[in-house]
Amino acid sequence: MQDLWTLKYRADALEGLLGNEHAVRTLSELVQSGTLPHLIFYGPDNSGKTTASLALVRQLYGDTWKNNFVYFNASDFFDQGKRYLVRDKRFVRFIGTDDPKKIYKSVIDIFKEIINEYAGIASIDADYKIIYVDNAESLRSDAQHALRRIMEKYSETCRFILSTTRPSKLISPLRSRGLQVFFTYVPDFLLKPHLERIALAEKLKLSGGALDAILYLAKGNVARAVQTLQLAALRADGAEITEEIVYEATMKGRDEIVDELLDAALAGEFSRGRQLIDKMIIEKGLSGTDILEGLSEALIDSGETDADVARYIIKISETDSRLTDAASERIQLEKLISTFS
Repeated sequence: MQDLWTLKYRADALEGLLGNEHAVRTLSELVQSGTLPHLIFYGPDNSGKTTASLALVRQLYGDTWKNNFVYFNASDFFDQGKRYLVRDKRFVRFIGTDDPKKIYKSVIDIFKEIINEYAGIASIDADYKIIYVDNAESLRSDAQHALRRIMEKYSETCRFILSTTRPSKLISPLRSRGLQVFFTYVPDFLLKPHLERIALAEKLKLSGGALDAILYLAKGNVARAVQTLQLAALRADGAEITEEIVYEATMKGRDEIVDELLDAALAGEFSRGRQLIDKMIIEKGLSGTDILEGLSEALIDSGETDADVARYIIKISETDSRLTDAASERIQLEKLISTFS
């Protein structure tokens, strides 16, 4: 099985991170000072927040970093709920069953119990451990208040890094507990050499415009750029990667479920559309932005009239704007598909 290049070529030290110079400088200074506060990483999807956290703990703990780092995804807890809890082996001792129907505690109670226990266990070879909470905007208000109290209670033995695309969804008392560090997408003049290094390491043959096509599609998103390069390499199968192959690989990479969602929306099948949205968010792990981008691409290929495509794209753009401040991406997406028919 071929390695995912997004993981294979992920930076393992802060100085290896692309772009985000201010964030890298801030984190490097914290490592050198030996005093790490709670942190809040914020910025768009795939802007380097998780990569930065992993690089940070590697520099803090060296070879023992896995003993002192715990990762939780808030959207798994609160979007998937008990179905997720039974799949994660770490939680067996908390819930005592692999049947979600036999879990009688609420998800919020289980979340508090799990975080409280992990935070309360002191590191055996460091002053403190780090708990990374991804997609923190998915935490309900009561979960955020509980997390704030846990952060205060175990500040001597644990540091938290909260990662979010929408910091406005975090309660003020929680935001005030951490140093906020902003991440954003990478400019092309930094991303292109990164892709060239990967191409060289993988012995790829590229036409003159292939990388420019990838950069155009990625729009500064490092993960998307590397994924596109890998998809194109698989499609080329040893031949030269051209612009045409890049675009073909990208179109092929669009999940068919996006087209199903568009068909359901255009046909006015709201119930089916809701089921597809749930499947995309929960099973596929797609963000609201991913789904909107897929819908835009599917519309262009749909054969609808130019006027209708333009009208739907405007609706998608309005929804994309609302996602910035939305508490629930699902609600905004459901509202969008209800307006298509």
